[in-house]
Amino acid sequence: MDLNILWFILIAVLFIGFFFLEGFDYGVGILLPFLGKNDNERRVLINTIGPVWDGNEVWLITAGGAIFAAFPNWYATLFSGFYLALFLILFALIIRGAAFEFRSSDRSPQWRNLWDWAIFLGSLLNAILWGVAVSDLLRGVPIDAQMQFAGNFFDLVPPYAILGGVSTCLLFTLHGALYLSLKTEGEMLQRVQNAAKKIGAVTVPVVVVFAVMTYFQTDLFKSIGAVIALLLCAVALLAANFMLRTGKSGKAFISSGLTLLFLTVSVFWGMFPRVMVSSLKPDWSLTIYNASSSPYTLKIMTIVALTLVPIVLAYQIWSYWVFRKRVTEKDLHY
Repeated sequence: MDLNILWFILIAVLFIGFFFLEGFDYGVGILLPFLGKNDNERRVLINTIGPVWDGNEVWLITAGGAIFAAFPNWYATLFSGFYLALFLILFALIIRGAAFEFRSSDRSPQWRNLWDWAIFLGSLLNAILWGVAVSDLLRGVPIDAQMQFAGNFFDLVPPYAILGGVSTCLLFTLHGALYLSLKTEGEMLQRVQNAAKKIGAVTVPVVVVFAVMTYFQTDLFKSIGAVIALLLCAVALLAANFMLRTGKSGKAFISSGLTLLFLTVSVFWGMFPRVMVSSLKPDWSLTIYNASSSPYTLKIMTIVALTLVPIVLAYQIWSYWVFRKRVTEKDLHY
């Protein structure tokens, strides 16, 4: 295995971590205005992710930095072609982050309600836009022979990509509901479980339709590895719904996480060795070789990553262990 393949795999792992961890953050944010009937209940929901949400976003920052350093042509084409979409993602992240910090700075119900809806909006936009972006990468976008994006914003929002955004939004929302089933108790827990069952019932058919469209819109099904990953994704999603209905919340959450894991694996496996597919001409697609940095750069990056990544992982595992208990109203601190 050469360093180009290694860094492609490492970036895939970073996105798996991001979608798994930040996925339930988005889900909690989307559910916040609907499950929290008053200020204290909404604060409970926020506190379930309060100690970890910013650490979860580090996975995205690291993935972006890895793309920039390991595959600069991929970074340049992606950020220029998806400029508006990525700006919206960044805007939503800023609004969401500000809402977490500002919500409790004033006791006014109107003030807190405003920031609660800001958390909802920021989470919803991100959950949808990531699905749109991944769908575009799979389907292909207009890239010319100079590795430049040759389309416009409307090339990024075909019906297939919109359905992809709806699918990821539902998957993240289900993931968030299952996370809350491990972090709440009492009446709130019952409300969360009921919501998760309803969301799961909608998610399965939508994801099935998206998979069918993927067969016709992309070449992902030509890769045996990607097909196997998709099948495992389907099994995990069905298992999450089954475990939820049998009262096994922990196993349901793990199954939901595996759904996102296998879905991400299928995307990267189906694209390999490409990193961006050209819809104008297959030969103009960006690959891990024509979009990469020099071998020396990849070598130095590998040494740094092998040194620092284990430390970051150890810290994040420790933080989850410290804040592993369920959150109740008696634990609230403003």
